[in-house]
Amino acid sequence: MISIENLTKRYGETTACDIPALTIPDGEIVGLVGNNGAGKTTLFRLMLDLAKADTGQITTTPPRNAGTTAQLHTPINVAKSESWKPFTGAYLNESFLIDYLTPEEYFDFLAKISGVESSEMAQRLTRFDTFANGEVLGQGKLIRDLSAGNRQKVGIMAALAGCPSVVILDEPFNFLDPQSQNHLKKLLTQYNKENGATILISSHNLAHTIDISTRIILLESGRIIRDIPNNGEAAAQELDKYFGAE
Repeated sequence: MISIENLTKRYGETTACDIPALTIPDGEIVGLVGNNGAGKTTLFRLMLDLAKADTGQITTTPPRNAGTTAQLHTPINVAKSESWKPFTGAYLNESFLIDYLTPEEYFDFLAKISGVESSEMAQRLTRFDTFANGEVLGQGKLIRDLSAGNRQKVGIMAALAGCPSVVILDEPFNFLDPQSQNHLKKLLTQYNKENGATILISSHNLAHTIDISTRIILLESGRIIRDIPNNGEAAAQELDKYFGAE
């Protein structure tokens, strides 16, 4: 479970995040939506301790397969401990990549720092064969020489390759062609069902977000203005109304 309490972040006169309380139970797929500057990326950066909050805290509870029994239900403050990192996978932008490596070298590096055998990592990567579409591995290219879409695929594959129980993806559908976008939707929903993982995505693509999310959070100026269970057509209708489609 992820819990947010009294979280604020300001940049000068701009409020980038102001969330009094938010709880995300295990196993949800949460879509963050909002216009540019709504605070989606800022919230993700705070959740990953890439930015420091002015007030408040974010805690996450370890999955059942992590640590000892005594640790299972002990919330971790992400700003004060790094013990959440082994069960969290994320991709926000290309700064997460090491672009002077090939994808194979990059995944091998990730395997080494996470204590996974190279053969095990290679096996894990096979789950992405359809999504990668033969365009990522075995190309003999550095990551920086791949297309923007294939660099995006490398980042998403890396976020999932560690088998995390919490996944955070910022605009994952960006740069992907329509076929790859559909493969990604299937990949994320299948990963969620098979692993009980909590998945958080931000996206400007409302249709894809509605398709896969169990819950949609609408942000405006760093604040949550709607928290919508994605049941039936209610979420689509409410978002269409907010974004002026009606």
